[in-house]
Amino acid sequence: MVTAISFRVLGPLEVEVAGRSLPLGGPKPRVLLAALLLQAGVTVSTDQLVDVLWPTTAPRSAAANIRTYVHSLRRRLAEVDEELTDRIQSRSSGYILTAAPDELDMTAFTELAARAQRALAAGEPKCALELLDRAEALWRGEILEDLPHSYSWTSTCARLSELRLSVRELRLRVRIELGEYHDAIVELRGLLADHPLREELWSQLIVALDASGRKAEALQAYAQVERILRDELNAQPGAQLRKLRAQLGGPGKPAAQPAAPFPVCQLPLDLPDFTGRDDLVDELVALLRARRERGVPAVTVLSGAPGVGKSTIAVRVAHAVRAEFPDGQLHLDLGGTSASPRTPMDVLPELLHALGVPDAAMPRTQAERSALLRSRLARRRLCVVLDDAANAAQVRPLLPGSGGCAVLVTSRARMPDLEGARPVDVDVLPEGEAERLLAGIVGPERMLAEPDSAAAILRSCGYLPLAIRVAGAKLSHRPAWTLRMLADRLRGEHRRLDELRVGDLAVRASVALSYDQLPDEAARAFRALGTLGPMQFPGWAVAALLDRTEADDVLDLLVDAHLVELVSSDATGQPRYRLHDLLRCFAAEQAERTPEGDRREAVRRLLEGYLSLATDAAERIPIHFFGQISVGPADGAWRPAGADGLLADPTAWFEAERRTAVAAIALAAQFRLDELAWRLAIACTPYFDLRGHHDDWQHTHAIALAAVRRTGELRGQAIVLRNLGQIHVYQDTYQEALAAFDESHRLFGQAGDQRGAAIALAGVSTALRFQGRFKRALDRCQAALELFRAAGDRHGEAVARIGVGAAWLGLGCYAAAGRWFSDAYELSAAIGDRHREAHALKRLAMLHQRKGNLGQAREHLDRAIAIFDELGDDHCVGYAHQSLGELCLCSGDLAHAQLLLVNSLRVHRRNGDRRSEAEVAELLGELHQILNQPERSRAYYERALMIWRELPAQPQESAVAARLRQLAPGAKPARPKRKRPHIATTA
Repeated sequence: MVTAISFRVLGPLEVEVAGRSLPLGGPKPRVLLAALLLQAGVTVSTDQLVDVLWPTTAPRSAAANIRTYVHSLRRRLAEVDEELTDRIQSRSSGYILTAAPDELDMTAFTELAARAQRALAAGEPKCALELLDRAEALWRGEILEDLPHSYSWTSTCARLSELRLSVRELRLRVRIELGEYHDAIVELRGLLADHPLREELWSQLIVALDASGRKAEALQAYAQVERILRDELNAQPGAQLRKLRAQLGGPGKPAAQPAAPFPVCQLPLDLPDFTGRDDLVDELVALLRARRERGVPAVTVLSGAPGVGKSTIAVRVAHAVRAEFPDGQLHLDLGGTSASPRTPMDVLPELLHALGVPDAAMPRTQAERSALLRSRLARRRLCVVLDDAANAAQVRPLLPGSGGCAVLVTSRARMPDLEGARPVDVDVLPEGEAERLLAGIVGPERMLAEPDSAAAILRSCGYLPLAIRVAGAKLSHRPAWTLRMLADRLRGEHRRLDELRVGDLAVRASVALSYDQLPDEAARAFRALGTLGPMQFPGWAVAALLDRTEADDVLDLLVDAHLVELVSSDATGQPRYRLHDLLRCFAAEQAERTPEGDRREAVRRLLEGYLSLATDAAERIPIHFFGQISVGPADGAWRPAGADGLLADPTAWFEAERRTAVAAIALAAQFRLDELAWRLAIACTPYFDLRGHHDDWQHTHAIALAAVRRTGELRGQAIVLRNLGQIHVYQDTYQEALAAFDESHRLFGQAGDQRGAAIALAGVSTALRFQGRFKRALDRCQAALELFRAAGDRHGEAVARIGVGAAWLGLGCYAAAGRWFSDAYELSAAIGDRHREAHALKRLAMLHQRKGNLGQAREHLDRAIAIFDELGDDHCVGYAHQSLGELCLCSGDLAHAQLLLVNSLRVHRRNGDRRSEAEVAELLGELHQILNQPERSRAYYERALMIWRELPAQPQESAVAARLRQLAPGAKPARPKRKRPHIATTA
């Protein structure tokens, strides 16, 4: 059985064998294959292949390299079917590729077009239309759009592009003949946006509009093409268009006056659906007008990412100021993103010819030509658009030196070295303008019918104008599609760039032009950044990925090329960077070509850098974390330069890096760097605890637990489980907490870690205490205290003393509780543990409140809150506010109590602490009951009752239910009786 094979050049180069895409290797083998396919069935000489592969300077080993590339391609074919290796054969002078006409899309397209012509000649328009539709469907973009083009391909590509346009014209003519006017009009307007000087297309549009009863629009179309031809070519419409105009009837127009030698009007068509950018356009127009009035040149450089709309804005502005520059408008494509950007020596004659300089008067040297250009521009008021510039050196010789001319330069790279130029960074569209652009293409009705899907499409497009235009064009040509269909297809990042391609428009091809200009080191960094996912990153990340001490030069190059975006400065004053989502998709695609081992090593270095910084930052935080964090990287691990400067404020560093660190933990698990995954999660825990980021804590530790279990590391498992037990305590899931603490205690014992076992036992005691099992909690906490003493951990001993006192308080033994709290306070002060000192003060305040000593309780709480505030512990401030709010409620300071309790409720809801939320809701219900506000009181009590039932907590549930009965209609009003004060649920 013969294996089916398909070669595709009408778009990105692809080879499909048995329905599966065949990997073709690196850029050189792909270019070689493309050269053979464009001349399929013909021997391509080795010399010609050398010119294609190395257009400037070929290596001495060029012929040998070509043999290697051919061998690589044949081997890839042989991996599928041995018989396919004969498709590429060597000849004495070169190589030949054989493909049947239906196996190569280029020849299949030509054959289908010829068959369609024959069908039309035979009077079979429907058959012809079917063949033409099949021919058009073979095109997936520009010819070999993902490869640099060789000059030897020019004639073939031009022939095919012209044939495609002819096929599209013929296809539209047949549609019109068959009465399919609406679809033809939509497609014609799209084609005319790209080919505004194509009179055949205008003729078809006028015919279709007239045949569908839209004569007024047909007249407008004729007026539009008449104006375009006059402005662009100084010409009148041809005979066919004039005949159509006569057939339309209506008022005529006076004959056009003979064209003057000036102005020169070379501007492309201003997009009729140009959307947004009003402020930017107005700013640039004002700048150009102001400079013209002063008689000095205006030079503006619009730079931005691929597809952001720089050229469109420049053309828009140039059209807007035509009246201010009456001597004309020049437009040149400098080919900055092509394989061979145009040189000033080549461009200057084109500018000078437009200004009336004949060949005979053309100077010989670049300097002389540039001087003549400045002389000619000084005497005129022209607006010059230099599109797609490569760098300042290419632009500098083309600029005026004096006079009132304006120059608009567009480039993907910033040009800080272009003296006197006004830089303008063009960003993606704001959300509202992006919505208007999409609505202008697909119609507002479809947008209004599916607003959520429209928003999802725009998010997937990253608000990039090119991507939005591609998505809109797809939808406008597929009226049966819902917006949700496209939104779903764009959701997966692995296929997003495949979807964002229609006709000549393709996001991937646009980005590839910028990527292909990068030096090797910058291209490697860009690819590596694509592996990181949608995260913001600091500047040192690029150095880690490249295994360099510093890489500011590479990062600056990527930023100047608009392939990396400078987002902002973080809390530490360091710059933060990101890749636009679509650029990241492209970078990730390119990264797939990098060996997996190299990608993994790059990610390892980045994660080692994060682990090193996170471990140091955790140890420098002014709060002594009750847990284990000494799990830094191994000796010799990669570490960023200038770490001490980065960690000058460790809390600020964590604030800046929190989201990235969370993403980095998931990235570590993705690359099976399990040691780094669990260690980094543990290093971040003190900050999660300090700021109450419980969701991040739980998410990262779920990843960490799976990772550490894969390693079999006992102590690591014990630490992760201890931390998970603590988060379960905060979330009032005490059975889960006990299970985690017990397993942690067992594993610490197996690992021989006495201090770790003590920390786990203290956690068991805390969970038991919150369940009301005070005697068992007392036993476990005293056992933990003995272990802390044996390990010489005085911080742990202070924690255990507070825990013992809390258990005695729960048992109602106030004297014992007071002794333990006082001992804990004195020990914490002696060792300088201010955090634990504040906890001891808070517990002493609770004790004094229980005993009715409200003044002393208030004094202790004020001191505790001051310390928590000083340390920046928002989490514990919330609990302390709860205690102080309850104290104010007891003393009758209701206004202050309400303020404190509402703030505390907000903290508990953010942290997911359901028990504390119920306690505060109950206190607020009591407060509003005292204020004789029964509706607000009932709402708070009902909230508390719902939570107590969910936990469950029977005594609390019964107490709140009784208070609700007091508020029932007909019940005797009663001031609520104060029950024993709450104990805020801090561990």
